Amino acid sequence: MAHWEGETLVIETTNFNDRGMIANSSAGGRLKGVPASDQLHVIERFTRVSEGTIIWEATMTDPEAFSSPVTISMPLTLEKDYQMYEYACHEGNYAIPNILSAGRARERMQASND
Repeated sequence: MAHWEGETLVIETTNFNDRGMIANSSAGGRLKGVPASDQLHVIERFTRVSEGTIIWEATMTDPEAFSSPVTISMPLTLEKDYQMYEYACHEGNYAIPNILSAGRARERMQASND
């Protein structure tokens, strides 16, 4: 469910199952996280603070996993040269642009030989 609170977009998410985790980092080579229950309730807030910056804040409440609500926040900044790839397949995979450009180069070479 989503609604506006003034200039802030608020998104509330419920109906989780007990098979997920609240991840804190995959940069260390393996996913680390806190198991979540089916009582997890997440409230996200997106607030534009400048032309190129949105503050993202998420508050997670889960009485089976946390003794009190947990809130995290970070700026989302505009980067004009940023390329977005499908998150599920390419998270942390910085080699994708090189792999794709090599594939296109190979296709061009094959086409010129035909």
